[in-house]
Amino acid sequence: MVPNVHEFPGHIACDSRSKSEICVPFRNSAGQISAVLDIDSELFNTFDEVDAEKLTEVLALIHSVETSHA
Repeated sequence: MVPNVHEFPGHIACDSRSKSEICVPFRNSAGQISAVLDIDSELFNTFDEVDAEKLTEVLALIHSVETSHA
């Protein structure tokens, strides 16, 4: 989580309106990061631990669907 992207060294903005960001890794069945869910907000300090937890749960659900269809 980055509460203020303007205070994060080396941040590369996808959109100039972005003020905060959360990134959650998606791990494949081998445990390797195969993608990253990256969400930006036009508001400062938008994301918290609850958001990170829920987004991780969403990615786990996607992973379970992915592996059940493999």
